[in-house]
Amino acid sequence: MNLIDTHAHLNDIEDIDSALKRAKEAGVTRIIAQGVDLSSNKKNLAIKQKFPDIDIRLAFGIHPGNIVVDQIDETFDFIRSHKENIVAIGETGLDFWYRWVRKDDDKKNQQREVFQKQIDLAKEFDLPIVIHSRGAWSDCFSMAKENNIKKSVFHWYSGPQDVLRNILDEGYYISATPALSYSKELQDAIKFAPIDKILIETDTPVFYRMGESGFQSEPRDVFKTLDFLAKIKNIDLDKAAYALNENAKKIFGK
Repeated sequence: MNLIDTHAHLNDIEDIDSALKRAKEAGVTRIIAQGVDLSSNKKNLAIKQKFPDIDIRLAFGIHPGNIVVDQIDETFDFIRSHKENIVAIGETGLDFWYRWVRKDDDKKNQQREVFQKQIDLAKEFDLPIVIHSRGAWSDCFSMAKENNIKKSVFHWYSGPQDVLRNILDEGYYISATPALSYSKELQDAIKFAPIDKILIETDTPVFYRMGESGFQSEPRDVFKTLDFLAKIKNIDLDKAAYALNENAKKIFGK
């Protein structure tokens, strides 16, 4: 069985050589490496170049929690200069749950401005956009729809069902992580969404707490996400894997 990890922060893995070796041995055939700022975008490009025998696809972006004002222009220049290397704009979006943002309208507007610039870039390059929407689910959906975005993934969706319904009606995707084992919000979203609008990922190297223990995720753990999803959806593992891989190819390319 082979799988695609559609969302991994390879730049944050300490022993990338070993992690990628384990992923390949486990059957991970493709990884979408997500950037969050100038440094991570550059590092992921270097990782892709260092491991040509592994199918690493790149998404470049600025995460709402990684906005550095004096690097914004340089980051966009970098993305433009490497547009032939990327399959999506991301990880980008809005996050109003950060303590320094919750009650600060200026910070929220700054996030919106940076997100809008990335939406514009996605439209210019005709690329899908990977959206981080924590605490700002409705705002993110509205911005994507109003800008006529055709392809989008709402990463690790844990928001309200009315917004989820709008997301799915618009033809957008949501993604699931190993948090499916314990997050009721994510479980509810995955139960509601049809299999043809779901992607699976690891969000590597997130540490997932499970009971009194947990694990530091890496790309091979996308198989854990598959297991949890198949149980929740009551779908055969092989059929689920095939459908999820096809979804990944539809949005990020064959």
